Amino acid sequence: MKNGEEKIVLEMQDVWKTYKMGSEQVHALQDFSMQVFQNDYMSIIGPSGSGKSTLLHLLGLLDTPTKGNVILDGKSISRMDENHRAIARGEKIGFVFQVFNLVSSLTALENVSLPLMIEGVAKSERQEKAAVLLDQLGMGDRLEHLPMELSGGQRQRVAMARALVNDPELILADEPTGNLDSKTGEEVVTHDNGIAKHAKKQLRIKDGKVDSLHSR
Repeated sequence: MKNGEEKIVLEMQDVWKTYKMGSEQVHALQDFSMQVFQNDYMSIIGPSGSGKSTLLHLLGLLDTPTKGNVILDGKSISRMDENHRAIARGEKIGFVFQVFNLVSSLTALENVSLPLMIEGVAKSERQEKAAVLLDQLGMGDRLEHLPMELSGGQRQRVAMARALVNDPELILADEPTGNLDSKTGEEVVTHDNGIAKHAKKQLRIKDGKVDSLHSR
């Protein structure tokens, strides 16, 4: 990387994702290429069935391409086994899912601390970091509450804190502000249509292909 050039965190090179539906083949992504640079804030938009979910699964190392290459932080992950992909996910990627995916038996503090526990971080250190993040998201008085004791918006804040706690290279957010008030939504990352206008880049996909890419 030359001086002054931004680091490429993630790259997709001529990626295809094909599913078999009976005797037919369905191309969810077709010859798809993109780059995500360090400090990028990119929104991904497109109509239902355009390939957004498939793209997020590939970006998040939850699936592998049928053809092509996915490169994360300079390393090809397309042919990694699940164990190595799981390690890469834990170290490099933070997820904010639309359905939260919180562990129901763990408190807000424990849910946010969980990724650090998996990484072997000492209990006092991981709890302190988790508590700071939750406080920054207005959840400082809900640390010991279980998910069922929280509102939808509060659970969403916990999910956001969990995604950030590992200081990931890449954060993937699937409409994470749907349950937040507009003020809080403006303060966190999203790619929904309401706030996507604030993104530095807007990637529009259609029929599994890049339809357009605009930069601000």
